Amino acid sequence: MGYKKWVDELEMNYGETVQWRRHIHEYPEPSFEEKKTAEFIVSKLKEFKIDEIRTNVGNGYGIVAKIKGSKPGPTIAFRADIDALRLQEEADVMFSSKNPGIMHACGHDAHAATLLSVAKVLQNNRHELKGNLVLLFQPSEECPPGGAESMVKDGCLDGVDYVFGLHVMSNVEVGKIGYFSHFGSACSDTFNIKIQGKGGHGAMPHTAIDPVVIGANVVTQLQSLVSRYIDPLKPAVLTFAGFQAGGAADNIIADNAYLNGTVRTLNSEVRDLMEEQIKKMGNSIINSFGGKAEIEYRRGYPSVENTLEVTERLKNILASKFGEKEVSELTVTMGGEDFAYYLQEKPGSFFYVGAGNDDINANFPHHHPKFKIDEKSMIYSGKSFLALAEYYLL
Repeated sequence: MGYKKWVDELEMNYGETVQWRRHIHEYPEPSFEEKKTAEFIVSKLKEFKIDEIRTNVGNGYGIVAKIKGSKPGPTIAFRADIDALRLQEEADVMFSSKNPGIMHACGHDAHAATLLSVAKVLQNNRHELKGNLVLLFQPSEECPPGGAESMVKDGCLDGVDYVFGLHVMSNVEVGKIGYFSHFGSACSDTFNIKIQGKGGHGAMPHTAIDPVVIGANVVTQLQSLVSRYIDPLKPAVLTFAGFQAGGAADNIIADNAYLNGTVRTLNSEVRDLMEEQIKKMGNSIINSFGGKAEIEYRRGYPSVENTLEVTERLKNILASKFGEKEVSELTVTMGGEDFAYYLQEKPGSFFYVGAGNDDINANFPHHHPKFKIDEKSMIYSGKSFLALAEYYLL
């Protein structure tokens, strides 16, 4: 009984799990448009005879289902994101996207299929459980404002004691598990700066207010924010991704210039300081040249901040199942992930499961048109969730 039996069932259902994943992969839907994906997931949950299912949770097609154990105990939640990307698939697979310009290039199809497989196993064995399992199928992770925050506001974590999420990774070898002892991702913010100058003839720059020169100064001088305003032990990234101005002719000074970029931080105080100084310094630089500034700073997802003691427990649980050499601590990346909103409400942890395999060219980065995974990663993902269920619910 328990974990070994659950894993036997999980492995026996592997072919079915692959079919689910490939179906979702063939019919991808982007953020806020996952209607048919959600309908497919709900149809499977009903096949498993899970009675408590909420749909349209949050600001989109969120699904919250509950598997009730036969005895009292804690309630834990597992999350899978379900949205795809606006990207034309080029991966060499027989089940490539049938929806032009849309692709599962981040592994969310595998997340959804994995959580379905875990749901089937634990629903079949619910009489063993001391507590409850909440299944969170979340839309719109890829596109801020995302789906997590609105699902939390809509009560998806009501009564939940711990919450867990995972992500398959093509840059981690299949069979390996990676965890983050504290931060798992960065705060992900964006900004736009409009510089209003005064157009003129390129041969008479003294009669104009050149927004290109002003913009060049903004780009270079704001680099000092990270090197001179931020504690070097507290990571921060400032990247200008775009600079547009004029270009209609070689001898015309444009009226306006437009800059845009991203800011990544881990610490909330550093995040506040970056926003404050971008606005303060940006306005000062632009005004000093005689221009006018419009600066918009948009906060995206907060950082994923894993609960330390829960993550230490997760590490030990997974090491006991897969071996200590297969479970290792990862260095935080500065990407964004809206699982952060769950961890602001409940203790829990977010971890990575290896899905890379050079032998089948499953090594392209996420969000690449040739991205693919080793589908055996879904076995390891499923086993990881089942190991956590065993610890908390048996």
